[in-house]
Amino acid sequence: MILRIDRIAIDLPKPKQPSANDAAAIQELLGGKFGEMSTLMNYTFQSFNFRGRNHAAMRPFYDLIANIAAEEYSHIELVSYTINMLLTGTSKRGTDPTAAPLEQAKNFRNTYHTIAGGQNALPVDSMGNFWNGSFVFSSGNLKSDLLHNFFLEVGARGNKIRAYEMTTDPCARAMIGYLLVRGGLHVVAYAKALEKLTGVDVGKLLPIPDISNKKFPEAKALEDNGLHTKLYLFSPDHYKQCSKIWNGPHPEDGKPLTVEHLPPDFGVPAPDLDPEPQLTAPADPDLFADILKRLG
Repeated sequence: MILRIDRIAIDLPKPKQPSANDAAAIQELLGGKFGEMSTLMNYTFQSFNFRGRNHAAMRPFYDLIANIAAEEYSHIELVSYTINMLLTGTSKRGTDPTAAPLEQAKNFRNTYHTIAGGQNALPVDSMGNFWNGSFVFSSGNLKSDLLHNFFLEVGARGNKIRAYEMTTDPCARAMIGYLLVRGGLHVVAYAKALEKLTGVDVGKLLPIPDISNKKFPEAKALEDNGLHTKLYLFSPDHYKQCSKIWNGPHPEDGKPLTVEHLPPDFGVPAPDLDPEPQLTAPADPDLFADILKRLG
């Protein structure tokens, strides 16, 4: 089970201006083949399907995969809020449908955001293709799954870097900077897991792509505070044996790796997204009074 907290990981600055096309690009980090939905579902299914998890030699690997899966949920949330904030204001608000308040939407690269949604994030990639379950790899073989997870995180890192280079918006870049740090941690975690399993020093391959997170100011600020070294436990009592894998020096800067409980004050309140009456999102405003009566 997953315990949900009504907060997001970082404070997202307000976008400089609405941008439906920036939002479309960021969608790749949500519903693309290497997006956060893929990382969540890959690790979630691998944890559900993990056989022999209670053997002393296997439990640390199960704990690592299951714990990282829980964190990925928070990454989906963060990317979704970024998309929603970039989309806010991309159409003209109003309650008169004859005024064509959504006229601009036909020029957006991803019209799904408006025509199939309430100007909001969707489980699609940057071209509007829907995420699908064929992106999930759960072979049942630990070595194969860990190799896949390493590849998946490396691919995700490449896409984050390219998305960062596609937009200068502070909201998008703050989110991507955070994901570069936390996703980079997951790259190292799976590299260390493969090393523990096979004896092969996969960490010598890093970084992939060949650019340091410290080239990105938003990521560098977080790494200067050690966020790339802390594997958080997303459970008060479980998955602690991941510390048998997540230990020693970081392969890039040599800083010591630690496993810590998620701090109780972690994160910030999620943005309160304004209603969009032209899209009846969340509902026709004329109905609000009746709804309040029924709610008592």
